[in-house]
Parts: sequence; structure tokens; C-alpha cells
Amino acid sequence: MKLYNTASRVKEEFVPNHPDIVKMYTCGPTVYHFAHIGNLRSYLMEDVLEKYLRFSGYNVKRVMNITDVGHLTSDADEGEDKMLKGAKRENKSVMQIAQFYTDAFFEDCRKLNIKRPDVVEPATNMIDEYIKIITRLMETEYAYFAGGNVYFDTSKLEKYYVFNDFNEDDLAVGVREGVEEDQNKRNKNDFVLWFTKSKFEDQALKWDSPWGVGYPGWHIECSGISMKHLGEDLDIHCGGVDNAFPHHTNEIAQSEAYLGHKWCNYWMHVHHLNSAQGKMSKSKGEFLTVSLLEEKGYDPLAYRLFCLQSHYRKNLVFSFENLANAQGAYQKLINKIASLKDNDGGIDEEAMNALKDKFMQALDNDLNTSLAVTSLYDVLKYKTNDVTKLRAIESFDTVLGLDLIKKAAGKREELKKQAENAAKAVVAVVFEGCDADPEIEKLALDRIAAKKAKNFAEADALRAQIAEKGYAVEDTPAGPKVKRV
Repeated sequence: MKLYNTASRVKEEFVPNHPDIVKMYTCGPTVYHFAHIGNLRSYLMEDVLEKYLRFSGYNVKRVMNITDVGHLTSDADEGEDKMLKGAKRENKSVMQIAQFYTDAFFEDCRKLNIKRPDVVEPATNMIDEYIKIITRLMETEYAYFAGGNVYFDTSKLEKYYVFNDFNEDDLAVGVREGVEEDQNKRNKNDFVLWFTKSKFEDQALKWDSPWGVGYPGWHIECSGISMKHLGEDLDIHCGGVDNAFPHHTNEIAQSEAYLGHKWCNYWMHVHHLNSAQGKMSKSKGEFLTVSLLEEKGYDPLAYRLFCLQSHYRKNLVFSFENLANAQGAYQKLINKIASLKDNDGGIDEEAMNALKDKFMQALDNDLNTSLAVTSLYDVLKYKTNDVTKLRAIESFDTVLGLDLIKKAAGKREELKKQAENAAKAVVAVVFEGCDADPEIEKLALDRIAAKKAKNFAEADALRAQIAEKGYAVEDTPAGPKVKRV
């Protein structure tokens, strides 16, 4: 299996640090509002990666944080505190906001078949861990206290920016252009580990620390949570591409300064979901949620298929027309699977292995989900029995997460009920030019039932009985017409 490593900028063969476990960390949501579908693209693709690692035989431990404190627009203490913003908007406490939107996030994940990580840790649970890390960074002079805050000193590093080759002068002060420089910093790329002095004097959540009452910076949270649950080395760290700088850059800086060795081997970054106007963002008002898609009549799993049809390292353009096309393709795929018979023999192992090899070749090549979806159609066209096709699709869907077998079973049940209802429908027998005869009426109805059951010999025999009694029966769209002969 090869994965594109954002840190090395090449595809690398995946080799975990330990033979018995893959340690995987995912940057979780800041729970101040609903997640939009652009946010969820990242979690969806990370879900496919985790499931494919398990499919490939690895034991995986995946950890994700919940950011419920300290997420500012930048490290210059600039912009709005997102959690405080949510609390003010809804006139609730920060923790009420955090719980509500955490629950909403995982409900969206459930609808999209995104597996809950093995460990989900709110940032507010780990204050002691952050203080322990910051204390050591202070002792080793990787951190300093200035103006009431604790900063990480990036000048101590041989290389600060690891994901792209930028000159130091090209990096924007405080992360965003137009942000006033924080005069407490020794270097413009330094970032806050712990705030005791902030422009947010009404910050709701604060804790005691060796440096005064305050709260952690955003970046220290992921380092602390990861090391608490996954130890001092990490195989894969995931997140949206917009987290590469500053968030993941700063995670690497503080983690490796604290540990004294390399921290994470592989970095996976999922690219943006764009609208026609550009990157989706809550601040822009382009706030498409899973619930909104449902209200418009779309199956959330059609959105999952829409994402799978593109590579995670490519920007994906969303439109309702594109989503409608994905939903149409999803329904057609389900209908084709529903037509397969689950009772036509045993599994063709040779065919199963060939199909599995093709599926794995796609995902082994930097998680090429587009080709993996194509392999489903290859299964349907393959010259083997239906049972093998169904078992192959069921196996592959443990990774793709499209509920194909379940939806196909539902479709078959729906078609069965439609047929039963049609069979139960009352068919009127019309007697033309003669009085109705109950015996002849029953024979005519039995003949219609035999024809629906494709028992044509029985239908012919019933026609003969009707003729023996002096009647002729004629089939019409409205039902059988009987007259004397």
C-alpha cells in the first residue's frame, strides 16, 4: 500500500511502526456549529482509509479530538473565539454548545456511515496533559513566557515549515495577512501554547496553570491528546489540507521538541470541497449540511458516493446537479445488485480472488476510491455466478460504506410487495351481451392469476373449461371480457 505523504511530497510504501497496531490520529471538529458537507468530506475519506487498513489485515487504533476550547482565527489572538461565538449566538453556555454540536456531528457521521473513532477526546479533558508538555518545553527553552502568555520559540528549530518550501519572509505574520503583529513574540512564526492574557476577557473556560489562570492554545490540544492515547510515535495523522499550516506545522514543532525524536511518519491531507464560488466556509454563508441535503430529497450515502468518485487529493466541485447525478448512479447500482440471485450456487473462489485483487490495487494506490467504485461495476460484469458477485460487493462495501447489500435487499422487498399488490388487485370480469355467471367469473379470474404466475398451461386449461360451458373469454387492458358463443 502506498500513500502520498504530504511531508515528503511523494507516495511512500506504508510501513507501520509496530507490527501489531496502526496508530492513526484525526483532527476533529470545533463544535461551535453544525458541520458542513465540506468539513465532512475529510472525515469521510479518513473513514475509508481506516476501514481499508482494517480490510488489509491491520489492527487500527484511531483517536480524534473534539475542540471545545481555544480555537481562535489565528495565533495572534485575532478574530473571534469560535466556541464563544457559538455560545453568544444561541445564548447558551460554551459547554452546552459543545455537547449539542458534538452530538450533531456524530449524527451526521452516522448518516454518512462514518465509523466513530476508537477514542474521541474533548480538548477540555486534557488540561493536565497540556501543562505537562508546556512545562517541559519551558525547561528545555523551546518555550518562553512573555506578556502573560507562553509561546513556542520556532527559532530553536532547524526547519519549521515542513509541508511546503516557503522562505521565512513569505510566511504571513500571525498566519493571516493584515493581522497586527503580536509584540510579545520573539519571532513572527512563534505561536501560543497557553493564554493568560487574551483580548477575550470574557473567555468562559479557564484553568489554573504554573503561568496563571488561562486556557490552552489550539495546537497543543492535538499533541497532548495524541500522545496520551497513542504514545510517543504516530503512524498516520489526518486532516483537511487547510490544517497543514499552521495547525499541523505547529503540532510537529511542539511534539518533536517535547519528545526529542520524529513523531509522525505519514501525513494525509484531504483537499477542499468547493462550490462554484470557491471553498465552502461557514463564514461565507455557504452552509450546506447533511440535513439540508436530506430535506431536498437526497440520500446522504449518495453524497458519500459523490465524494468517493473523486480522489481525496483533488479539489471537488459541489453542485446539486453533480449530486443528482451521483444519486442517479447510486440508485442504478442498487437496482443492478437487487437483480442478483442469492441462491445460484457456491462462491467461485478464483473469481472472488481476482475481483478482490483489482479492488485492492485501486486502494493500494494512494486510496484511489474512484477506481475502487469502478471495481463494483467490474464485479457486476464479471463472468461468475450471482452469489460470488454479491459476496464480493458485500466485502468491498465494508470499506466503501455505501450500504449496497442492505439497500438492494430493501429494493427486492419493495419489488416483491409491488408484485403481491398487483396480484391482489381486483380484476373486474365484464359479461358482454349476457347475464353474469359466478362460476364463469371465478374461472376467468383464476386464469388471470395463472397467467401472472406464468403458468400458461393452467391458463389454457381454464380457457378450455370456459369454452366447454359455452363462453369465450377475451383479454383486455381493463380485464377479461366474457360472452356467449
